[in-house]
Amino acid sequence: MKNILSAPARITIFAGHYGSGKTTVAVNYTMALARVCPRVALCDMDIVNPYFRTADCAGILADAGVELISSRYANSNVEMIGLPTQLPRVFDDPALTSVIDLGGDDCGALALGRYAARLRDREDTALLMVVNACRPLTRDTDSLLAIKSEIEAAAHVPFTGLVNSTNLGAETTPETIAASFPLMRALREVLALPIVMTAVREDIPLDVPEDMGPRFDVQCWGNRFGV
Repeated sequence: MKNILSAPARITIFAGHYGSGKTTVAVNYTMALARVCPRVALCDMDIVNPYFRTADCAGILADAGVELISSRYANSNVEMIGLPTQLPRVFDDPALTSVIDLGGDDCGALALGRYAARLRDREDTALLMVVNACRPLTRDTDSLLAIKSEIEAAAHVPFTGLVNSTNLGAETTPETIAASFPLMRALREVLALPIVMTAVREDIPLDVPEDMGPRFDVQCWGNRFGV
């Protein structure tokens, strides 16, 4: 399969169940985009998880030339749900290549639903379902089908691809990721969606099968990014 970085969507949205690794994938993917696209932004639309936000990576994103679009309440002690005021630029600026980190499950996807009319039927948008087969509620196709349906119903936008981000944090081994391949193959067949990439921590030696999408190296999992 062609590497999605070779022809990136203008708007790429990562969504998935809690703990799927979508924020880590979103940050790493944005950093990779910044090496091939002139103007790149990462938009934090996660209104669910206050613990690991893209704002935690503001320094390294700025060093890479990435614009961070996030709520003014991110990384503050104020418990307030708010969307970034600069969010419309993601949809309206044709020269800006953007990545959106969407909140977990249907509650987080509601934030995208208000913009569904601006996304639906656009050929320059990708909504990717991030899957971690090690999470207790996403270990079988039935559970993942339910999560997919919930997110799509709330966002009013259909998924276009799958991302395998199976990991156990610092305990991840090549065997951890390889064990997810049968589930990802079954999910691909049931949903009729391509696996666009398999995220692998950069220090883990693993040859990713061609049908699992290109291997995508990430620096780490969780809020230890860049440490």
